[in-house]
Order: sequence, then C-alpha cells, then structure tokens
Amino acid sequence: MRIFLAIMATLCFSTSVMYAQDNNEKLTSDVTAPPIIKTARDFLMLQFAYNNWIQKPDSVHTKTFGYAFNSYFCYDFPIKKTKLSFAAGLGVHVSVVYLNQQALIDTDTVSALNTQARFIADTNHFKRYKFVTTYLSAPFELRYYSNIQNRNKGFKAAAGLEIGTLLGAHTKALTSIDGTNVKFKTDTKRYVSPWDFAAIARIGWGNFTLYGSYNLTNVFKDNAGPPITPMSIGLSLSGL
Repeated sequence: MRIFLAIMATLCFSTSVMYAQDNNEKLTSDVTAPPIIKTARDFLMLQFAYNNWIQKPDSVHTKTFGYAFNSYFCYDFPIKKTKLSFAAGLGVHVSVVYLNQQALIDTDTVSALNTQARFIADTNHFKRYKFVTTYLSAPFELRYYSNIQNRNKGFKAAAGLEIGTLLGAHTKALTSIDGTNVKFKTDTKRYVSPWDFAAIARIGWGNFTLYGSYNLTNVFKDNAGPPITPMSIGLSLSGL
C-alpha cells in the first residue's frame, strides 16, 4: 500500500511539473516582441512662409504681403545615441515680394543708372508688381528630438544655416490695356546677389514646426542696388 501511494505521489508530481512547463512554453510563445519603429529623419521638408524686406531704404516701398516657398530633401546623421543630430539637404528657395506703387529698373540697358538697380515711381499704374528670386539652396541644421524612437511625434527644434546659389530673378507686372489684362516680365540676374546666406530655425511638435529665416546677405550685389535684408516666417511640414 505504501509503495502504491509512493508511486501515485510520484506520478502526480511529474504530471504537475510537465503541466507547468507546458503552460510556461505557451505563455512564452504568446508574448510577441514589441514592434521595431524606424526613426523618421525629416527627409522631406516643405515650407510656406510670409516673406518681406525688413531692412531697406525709406525710398523702397513694399506691400505688406509677400511669400516664400521652400522644398528640400535632407539627410539626417544622428549624433551617437543622443537626442541630437546633424542634417544637410538640397532644394529650392523661392522668394516673392510685391512693390507698392513702384517699379524696379533692373534691365541690362543704359536705363539702369550707374549700373545699379533702382526703384522708381509706378507711372503706369500697375495692378500688381512683384520681384521674384529663385535659389538652389542647401540647409544645414543641428536638430533636437525629444522622441528618438519616432521623430514624427514629440517636441523638436533645429537651428542652422542655409546657403543658396542664384538660379533666376525676374520682375512681373500686371496692367490693363483696353480692358484686357497684360503682363510684363523682365528676367535678369545682373544686379542680384549670386549667393544667399541665411540663419534658419525651426521649433514645433511632430511633423509641424514654426520656421524662421533671416538673411545675412543683401538682395543685390555690393554697389549694384540699395541695401535690402529679407526675412521669412511661416510653417514647415517635415516627415519620412
């Protein structure tokens, strides 16, 4: 009888051990590994901004509204395992400023006084007159991310320098002749600065940040036009 009870006790103990092992294996197999989140690096940046000339002679008159559009592809280099990174990119920067009852003489003819671009009164009474520059630009940023696992979420900030080379510059005027709208466009890069340097900064949350830019160079070359400093402030959309 004692032998029988010992055998039964042994069998019960063995069965409980095997059952516990099976449950442990089942629990282990049911636990899934946490998903791997690929860190977004703000490869694509689109920026829409209010743009104007904040430092200019009193003889230069601009309307309140002007705008800028920037589009960049960037590559982000994380700084070890910190929340900081360095980024460099390449894209296009377009700046549009509207003159207020003025016209810009920037042609390559003798009408440009002393080989300088100059602003004159609008005697043609244009409906709209704008000055447009386009630069091939490269932004360089030092970036901070509060969420390094998913940079599309959380606080982020960046500051740096933007360097551009001039692709084109033109003026475009709109007037009405006998009730028909007529546009006059003049393309020339003669007086416009061939290089564009600007201090840039961004701050925001997730894919949206406020963007600011302050030019370190003038619109026109030295001694080729009045000293004018542009600035922009707007919204930046980034991701990927």
